[in-house]
Amino acid sequence: MALSLKPYCLVVLFLFWISLNALVSDVGAAGECWRTPIRSAAASLSPCLGAARNARAKVPPACCAKVGALLRTSPRCLCAILLSPLAKQAGIMPGIAIAIPKKCNIRNRQAGKKCGRYTVP
Repeated sequence: MALSLKPYCLVVLFLFWISLNALVSDVGAAGECWRTPIRSAAASLSPCLGAARNARAKVPPACCAKVGALLRTSPRCLCAILLSPLAKQAGIMPGIAIAIPKKCNIRNRQAGKKCGRYTVP
């Protein structure tokens, strides 16, 4: 009784395609944050969680320092983080979080630029 290898090859090719697709999407997101993986860049902004979920929350100085440093080194990274699935999982509201640089009085915040459907104030 001979077994056909065709179904197994299709399964292997499908799994390879899924793995490659996940790798490419992760690399694309990391590109916005230069050489820093997006997960690491997002984790560095943990002091901002409260302010990114609640528009009335006070922005801690540690958050302002992290956001300011991120905007100096890689301005598009903040937008990539805010629009990432990681932010959604953490309960971050992009429309609220996009205003953090203004609340911190950061001058190089790229006011007027678009981040997805949001405009940087």
